[in-house]
Amino acid sequence: MKKNLLTLLLAVAVVATASAEWKIAGDKIRTTWAENLDPNNVLPEYPRPQLERNEWMNLNGLWSYAVTDLTAAKPTTFDGQILVPFAIESALSGVQKRVTKDDILWYERTFTLPSSWNGKRVMLNFGAVDWSCDVYLNDILVGNHTGGYAPFSLDITAALTKGEQRLVVRVWDPTDSVHNPVGKQRLNPSGIWYTAVSGIWQTVWLEPVAKTNHIEGITTDCDIVRGELYVDAATANSNGTLQIEVLDGDKSLYTTKVLPGVRATLPIKDAKLWTPDTPHLYTLKLSLIEKGKVVDSANSYAALRQFSVERDAMGHKRMTLNGAPIFMYGPLDQGWWPDGLYTAPTDEALLSDVILTKELGFNTIRKHIKVEPARWYYHCDQQGIIVWQDMPCLALYNGNSKGGM
Repeated sequence: MKKNLLTLLLAVAVVATASAEWKIAGDKIRTTWAENLDPNNVLPEYPRPQLERNEWMNLNGLWSYAVTDLTAAKPTTFDGQILVPFAIESALSGVQKRVTKDDILWYERTFTLPSSWNGKRVMLNFGAVDWSCDVYLNDILVGNHTGGYAPFSLDITAALTKGEQRLVVRVWDPTDSVHNPVGKQRLNPSGIWYTAVSGIWQTVWLEPVAKTNHIEGITTDCDIVRGELYVDAATANSNGTLQIEVLDGDKSLYTTKVLPGVRATLPIKDAKLWTPDTPHLYTLKLSLIEKGKVVDSANSYAALRQFSVERDAMGHKRMTLNGAPIFMYGPLDQGWWPDGLYTAPTDEALLSDVILTKELGFNTIRKHIKVEPARWYYHCDQQGIIVWQDMPCLALYNGNSKGGM
């Protein structure tokens, strides 16, 4: 009993210390969710709903940060702490500092892997980092990535050591000072242009996978006339067999096996079609089997729906969903938060926007020149919202910081 009480007191002390080290920066508008944000439990939901594993480690939270010039080596001392995954310019980062094309933004934190991960490969995943980054583990460069909106994964197994691991991320973000996709970000925001978003702005997480092979991704398609769902699953290599099961709730409908890289066809009798009024989703369970043993597994979801363009009785072209004309109506959604900028304070906040859009009578959202975290699209799928997705526009670096929309 005394030992449990001591553990509890220590845990409370750690939480109190972390909370004392972080507070919302500045005096800008804040949302209700921001006021209740716990720096020890930031965006705890698994961030990739279409390929979800049970075992993972969330690296969101307080990291050390520093801003240096372009030529500086990794700093030996840091400027303070930043709350990941909120951009350094945001209030929720606890920093609210601007960086330019002449700056390098550094992140550092440590972590220790569970002993149950021994003998497995470890993947380090980033939802998004704006703009260009190099990733180091234990002073070894394990990978890099350019592009502020796409997720990426790195196999960090070879750089792991015993005990504590040290992770460093080096970021360069020129925003609108060079010709790259930035959407509405500007170094000098005014009018319709918004504050820049630099560095890590989506969840960072670790997950173990089998040493030999693992599932890397999944895409789905369907034929509503035939009542068939198609699944294409990618794996790290071509070994093994993929077992794919489709369920309606807890009821198993069909199971099939294919070789990696081969499209799976899953017939669904009396298929329930997805519409804004009936946003029905089917559950997918994927298992990668080698020598009769499941070496990797993941959950996903899919819907049966078909968009097309058809001519009506007057010969006019109309958008149709599942063969029926549909009028898509919805707002132009910027996806900006006064406190988190590109990043919603919580998943509840992210969902609330989608629910409110539906309650106002809309069936569509046009996401304006920004790509959202994967969970936003999942919420749209669940709530019955059609998404028109814009690509982030390019900045025009001709001195006037104006860009097209």
